[in-house]
Amino acid sequence: MKNKSLKIIPVGGLGEVGRNMMIYEYDGDIIIVDCGLMFPNNDMLGVDYIIPDFQYLRNNRDKIRALIFTHGHEDHIGAVNYFLEEFNVPIYATPLTMGLIKVKLGKASSANRDVALHTVQAGSQVKIGKFKVDFFHVCHSIPDSVGLGIETPEGLIVQSGDYKFDHTPVDNWPTDYGKLVEFSKRGVLALISDSTNSTRPGWTPSEQVVGEALEKVFSQADGRIIVASFASLISRMQQVVNAAKKFNRKIAFVGTSMVENAKIAQKMGFLSIDEDQKISIEEALHLPDEKVAIMCTGSQGEPTSILGRLSRGTQRQFDIKEGDTVVLSSKTIPGNEEAVFSTINDLFRRGANVIYEEIAPVHVSGHGGQEDIKLLLHLTRPKYFIPAYGELRQLKQAAILAMQTGIPERHIAVVEDGQVITFKNNKMRMGDIEPISMVFVDGSGVGDIGPAEMRDREMLSKDGIILVHVILRKSDGSLIADPEIVSRGFTSTKEADGLLNQARKTILTTIKRNPDNLEKDITKTLSGFIYRETRRRPTIMVTVSSI
Repeated sequence: MKNKSLKIIPVGGLGEVGRNMMIYEYDGDIIIVDCGLMFPNNDMLGVDYIIPDFQYLRNNRDKIRALIFTHGHEDHIGAVNYFLEEFNVPIYATPLTMGLIKVKLGKASSANRDVALHTVQAGSQVKIGKFKVDFFHVCHSIPDSVGLGIETPEGLIVQSGDYKFDHTPVDNWPTDYGKLVEFSKRGVLALISDSTNSTRPGWTPSEQVVGEALEKVFSQADGRIIVASFASLISRMQQVVNAAKKFNRKIAFVGTSMVENAKIAQKMGFLSIDEDQKISIEEALHLPDEKVAIMCTGSQGEPTSILGRLSRGTQRQFDIKEGDTVVLSSKTIPGNEEAVFSTINDLFRRGANVIYEEIAPVHVSGHGGQEDIKLLLHLTRPKYFIPAYGELRQLKQAAILAMQTGIPERHIAVVEDGQVITFKNNKMRMGDIEPISMVFVDGSGVGDIGPAEMRDREMLSKDGIILVHVILRKSDGSLIADPEIVSRGFTSTKEADGLLNQARKTILTTIKRNPDNLEKDITKTLSGFIYRETRRRPTIMVTVSSI
């Protein structure tokens, strides 16, 4: 035991919001907690989303004993199908989370089909290698969420998962205070805790607030009501269903993920809806507007989502019309503000009345505020504290809250992805830093787009591109015809004609010098000429062929 230590490696979710993944390693055994995705920033042009970097796991694949999930949101389960393309290890999750994982695996063509799926209940314990894992229920914005008590040979680590202390949860299932107190009595070596709302004073409001706000919307709307939310926000589905029933409206779920998740949640008892209340979108379009509620995806302004297409008038099945009330019932993820506000503006232009978080409490966070974080610290009384799930500013603020509750600064580790944290003989130390890359998913490509390509896309989006093609005689290297020059996104066609004619003369002069590296020389000369004339730096690509 004297040469062995516990290693904790955050692969995603520390220093950023999303793609959550945590590795625990001890004496040849590895367990992984969560495997989520992250939405791209505005400057990540063309990228669909970002997933964890699996390189450390590839290097240690023989040690992996299990992948454990805390809940069913995309930032915690969204990359599971990519993980299972490379690794075949048992998966542990609560019933609803497992149901949502199975939906994702059903869509994936190359994920392992023979992987062992173990459904566990909150309150249960499983032994995996040298770890014992307790699953305890926590309140969040999706049912069946859990935190983890991970008993290791070095001591007990509590990982909160996403949580808040909601005393009146929609599903009447509060956070398991008793288990947290039990952990405290056993002695918590370290608490790894959700820090997403560490900058928000007070307590996070109860989900019941949203139910009341939705009922107000339903009581005042005369036309159709369209509620956009995340497809995994099952508790919100239930609140919309309840409001629709109270005000005598039928409800239609639209969008593949929304329909499938509603079906799974209903089958597993997490969504209660009368069969005669649920209708198809086709049926909804034939009912009076005041009898219809529609729930769809698109609360983040995603252009291919149902609401995104409705805002632009490109949704195939139906359109926004005068008198519709549209509710965006979710928090805007940092980086998505521009897309969300653009969608809201377009919906207004089409005659809809749009209600969103800034003007009405149609969404509350599923993450604990400052008082929630302090309460968790008091309940568990950890020796060490590691803030997680947040940008660096949020991790730093959580550290301040921990110090306010009495934890010494030297016992708090504010770290970002890749920093190895070791525990040995009841002491925490910082280990090596594992290199963690951004793995971009762009269409069907995974990881084939990197920082260099992102820079190229950014340059193309700023100043456009100029393409030059030169054809030479193979026999003597003389020019066969004038260089062909094409530009896109550089300047107006009228301006470009005159400018590119001058550029052609510059290219001809360069060719006459007959340099050894013609492509490089033309690029350099043309780039200088364009900048002198326009103060712009378009991407210039030169090809030279001989015939």
